[in-house]
This record gives sequence, structure tokens and C-alpha cells, in this order.
Amino acid sequence: MIISGDRQISYGDIHARIARAASGFRALGVQGGKPVAMMLRNDFALFEVVAASAALGSPVVPINWHLKAEEVRYILTDSGATILVCHADLLPQIRDGLPPAIKLLVVTTPPEIAAAYGVAPALTRVPDGMTDWDVWRETHQPLTEAPIGAAPMFYTSGTTGLPKGVKRKPMRPEQQAAAARVGAITYGVKPNEDQVILMNGPMYHSAPHSYGMLAFRNGCVIVLEPRFDPEDLLQLIERHRVTHIHMVPTMFVRLLRLPETVRQRYDLSSLRFVVHGAAPCPPEVKRAMIAWWGPVINEYFGSTETGIPVWHSAEEALRKPGTVGRAIEGGIVKIFRDDGTPCDVGEPGEIYMRQSAVPDFDYHGKAQARAEAGRDGLVSVGDVGYLDEDGYLFLCDRKRDMVISGGVNIYPAEIENVLIAMPGVRDCAVFGIPDAEYGERLCACIEPEAGSTLSISAIQDFLRGKLANFKVPKEIQFLDALPREATGKIFKRKLRDLYSEGQLG
Repeated sequence: MIISGDRQISYGDIHARIARAASGFRALGVQGGKPVAMMLRNDFALFEVVAASAALGSPVVPINWHLKAEEVRYILTDSGATILVCHADLLPQIRDGLPPAIKLLVVTTPPEIAAAYGVAPALTRVPDGMTDWDVWRETHQPLTEAPIGAAPMFYTSGTTGLPKGVKRKPMRPEQQAAAARVGAITYGVKPNEDQVILMNGPMYHSAPHSYGMLAFRNGCVIVLEPRFDPEDLLQLIERHRVTHIHMVPTMFVRLLRLPETVRQRYDLSSLRFVVHGAAPCPPEVKRAMIAWWGPVINEYFGSTETGIPVWHSAEEALRKPGTVGRAIEGGIVKIFRDDGTPCDVGEPGEIYMRQSAVPDFDYHGKAQARAEAGRDGLVSVGDVGYLDEDGYLFLCDRKRDMVISGGVNIYPAEIENVLIAMPGVRDCAVFGIPDAEYGERLCACIEPEAGSTLSISAIQDFLRGKLANFKVPKEIQFLDALPREATGKIFKRKLRDLYSEGQLG
């Protein structure tokens, strides 16, 4: 069963819908690996589109629903998708960018999603003259052939340029059993067990997507939270006796800032396996969550390109504060210097890794970019870190985010981990800006909590008490909201662009 707000659907009913949608896609020319694009929030229709396109051997292309017209046009054109399935309320932001030949199927925005995002009732309905997904689907007879299967094609977030489509190669038979074991280790989702999965992360992103679809394939009860809210999350855990959740550290921070009376109001004893990733988690945040929820907090480290080679438990997190884990079954992790030589234990360098249970990939139409990302059969996505004497991986920062000020390497993530714990700081991002004397200097953009009275001097004093003076940003900006993805990642490129355009300060 899948639950969303007051709605629910059985697995029998949704599989019947999938069979009809697959037949409909075939009638629209989906075959031979031709992709189907979707721009959907977490909804029943999302599972239908993913499974129906995969049944025909065609990858689904999930599109970040924050994107606007030109960004969506690029992905549709680059991927070669000729079909887009989209929630009705998202149409106004993309309609002007749709290629003329695109076949548009529109999903009515359900009431719980409309309420969560403040969508006007008129925008939730399928516009006149457009094809209603539910009506269209039911006009087709169910597909009777055995499903072929296909991995989704995710587009990277494009923080360093235009997004790249990550296109998986077919899974070899020997990889299937290994992939199932790795999924059980990293996500805790196993077949034939009584599990209730809470989905609160957007399934346009690879990690929540793979988590949600693993739960779907295993027939778990899936509870969809339309939009993350800390107290709403606690209510859903208690109401549905949730056992498993995938989260990001930003959610932990929001939860820990609830009043103690609210935090203790709900019964969370059903939780068995909570896993997080996508962004670094400050050690003090991890410790506080384990103290509250118990030793159910697990963490993985990986990427769309590499799969998940690295994981660790709550016990390991307490024993190795700040680690993102160590290599698990099928995982390979190596650290290299810029000259290609291996780093020593404890020496930061570029992280190259892969999960061998996951098939290799290409960047769709970008062979050169794929070649540049590889070394010795491993893949780098630009992260910097080091391995300790026990093989545990510690992150320093993204390679592109490292700041060199006066010849000294500074990792903004270290500063952000301290800053996010300061009372009154809701979100923060630290990055480098040009400096005539030092080459670069640090700038911190801060999103304050409502009603806080933060000052530049107070922030700098707080950081000086915990970090070396050279790590304290000389420039601090306050913003009403940071450009952050729903996955928890901040678009630092957009902040740098704002600064260079003179729109900060």
C-alpha cells in the first residue's frame, strides 16, 4: 500500500495502472530505450510512470521540479525524451520552454500536495485541451508482456555547468544479487519483512528515488510526506508506525530545533533504520540525533555516478566522529593527489570510488566528460577527503569549493559544520570570493532563523571560539533564503554569481 495524505492505493491497483500506462507509452512510440521524462512531486503517478517506462526497457528521466522553462527545455532536448508527464501546478513555470514536439500528459495535483505548497485550486486541475494522465491511462488495455527493465537517467544538478545525464549500462546477471545485498546494507530495506517506509525527499533525486523504488519493489508500505515539516514527520512516524526513513542532515537540524516539549510528544519507538546522505552531517548534529532516536541512524556516501560504496552505523559514527563511513561489499575507495599518485593515510586528496554492484555509466552524449571523471576504473565527482588508518573516509569539501587564501587551503564545509550549530542560524553557505591581496577570501551567506538578532561581529566571535582565525569569514551576508535544493544541497554557484553581479552586499 502507498499512502499520501488521506489517499491510499493498494499494490494490486497500482500495478494494474502501470500495465495500462505501459501500453499507452508504447502507443506513443516508447520503445528501444527511448526515454520518458517526468516532472512530478512524490505521488502515486510517479511510481506509475517509472515502472511503466521501465517495463518497456526505456529509462525515465526525472526532472527537478524547481527548474524553470529553459532548464527543462535543455534536459528534454538533451535526453531525447518526446513525452513529459507533469503535475498540473508546475505547468506555468515550464510551458514556455517546452519543445513543440513534446507529448504532454498532465497529472492533477492532489489536495495534500496543493496544501503543502500553497497551490491555488485552479492550478491543480488539468487545463482544458490538455491530456489528463488518469483519463489517458485508462483508455489503454494492460500490457501483458513481461517487463524488460531499465535504470533511470538522472541529470546532475549542474553546479559547475550544464547538467549531464547519467546513463546506466545494463545490469549483468551477477550484479543483481550483489545489488540486492548492498541495498539491504545501505538502506535497510529487505524483502519479506514488515516495513513501513516514510518518503520525504524528492524522488527526482537519485538517492530518494532508488530508496523509494527499492521499497516499492519489495512491497513495503510507503508513506509519502508531501513536503518535509519537522513536527509533521514526527506525527507521521507515530501514526503509521514508521520503521524506515531516508533523510538529509538539514532535516536533522530542523528536528533538533523543535522545542523539547514537541520532541517528546510523539512515540518514535517503531523506528528501526534511518539512513541519511546527500550532504555532510556535522558531528554534533549526528550525536544529538542518536541520543534522541537511538542507534538507528546510519549514513552512506556515494553519488549518482558511483552508487553507494561507503556506509557506516550509529556505533561507528560515535567511535569515528565526522566520518562518512568505509567501503562496504563491492565498494572501492582511493585517494589521489593532483599528479595521480596515491595519497598517504590521513592525507587529503581527490576521492575516486565506485560500487561494483552498480553497472558502469556514460554521460549521455558527453564521452569526454565521462573520460575525465575516471581513473583506474574508479570515478571522481570532485570530492576531497582522506582515509584514516582504519580505512574510514573523512570528507574535507568539494574540490571546486576549496578556497586557497594566501596559499593556505581552506575547506568551507568545516566552517559550515560549525556555523550551522550557532543559535539563530537556519542555513549557511561559505565560499571563496576574489581578493586582491590573498587571491581569495571567505564569504559566508547566512539565512537567519525568524526573529533572531544575529550580527556580523557575533558570528565572527562564535567562529573564532571554535576555529583558527584564518578560517573565519571576513565577509558575511544575510539572506532571507539560500538557494538550496530540496535534497539539502546549496547552489553555491548561484551565490557566487550573485556576488560577482554585485547583488550581494
